[in-house]
Amino acid sequence: MVEIDKSKPVMVTGATGYVAGWIVKKLLDEGLTVHAAVRNPNNEEKIKYLKLLAASSKGQIKFFKADLLEKSSYDDAVKNCELVFHTASPFSNRVKDPQKELIDPALEGTRNVLDSVNKSETVKRVVLTSSVAAIMGDTKDLLDIPNRIATEENWNISSSLTHQPYSYSKTLAEKEAWNINEKQNKWDLVVINPTLVLGPGISPAITSESYKLMQQLGDGSMKMGVPDFQIGVVDVRDVAEAHYKAGFTPEAKGRHIVNAESKTFLQIADLVRKNYGDKVILPTKTLPKWVVWLAAPTAGLKRKFVTKNVGYPWTVDNRKSIEKLGIEYRPLEVTVNDFFEQMIDNGAFEKA
Repeated sequence: MVEIDKSKPVMVTGATGYVAGWIVKKLLDEGLTVHAAVRNPNNEEKIKYLKLLAASSKGQIKFFKADLLEKSSYDDAVKNCELVFHTASPFSNRVKDPQKELIDPALEGTRNVLDSVNKSETVKRVVLTSSVAAIMGDTKDLLDIPNRIATEENWNISSSLTHQPYSYSKTLAEKEAWNINEKQNKWDLVVINPTLVLGPGISPAITSESYKLMQQLGDGSMKMGVPDFQIGVVDVRDVAEAHYKAGFTPEAKGRHIVNAESKTFLQIADLVRKNYGDKVILPTKTLPKWVVWLAAPTAGLKRKFVTKNVGYPWTVDNRKSIEKLGIEYRPLEVTVNDFFEQMIDNGAFEKA
């Protein structure tokens, strides 16, 4: 049981990120002081939305320069904090050098943040943003899991540097966090494992992979059809709430799958169609798996990924997040329509 003093500052790594932005908003609205660790605190364009949030909230924000690959760069940001949210980690499925672009920042970043935490005399709890990708790699993996439903007990054992390297990076980083946590007794670790995160950002200038994926869904890139690919989806605002609850619920512990619903890309498109079908170009059919397999390289996908993920039902157990953290998930229809509304207002589909 860990009681966090809300009069003390709270550190958030990667504070300008998609999920982190909503965590910062929640903390500020609750009247807390946020130590926002960012790569460049002098980049006004990057931090202006966080400043606006602070100006209209009960809380305060202070910016600190920190880099995932620089040792001790989080030392100043963590001073006097009892709670740390480590959200910073690269997320991309299209990289040239996965070791340099994904593995090193995720793994070394986790080590560097937690090294600063270990040097602190005040930190009592770290909440780590992991991913359901650390729980399972390929959808086909579910065939080897009891009842074919993944739980917090499962670990991704199928991803590697050459196959699903992003998922591999999240698995390595979370395992390293648990390893570091087990070697000390000053702070505990609570982990959030979200599925695909969708929903509006605190900044309209979102650069997340989720944004790019939804842009492709609505700009005509997928008008010929989409793969029969099912995935778990959750609202970014619910993910932020899960982090907050994980930080301030004294008895919170372990991993938490954070997922609202499982949907195919076509089902997600259908949720948008009735409200914004006249403003975007959405797919209307599912492509046969063999077509997707043949076309995979031209779409930036590997055929091994198609073989192991397309056409399989995707199921995870989210009961722990509901029962232990008290999360009430938004309907996915609200999530994707709020997201598309923001994207349309920001001109994301003007070339469609």
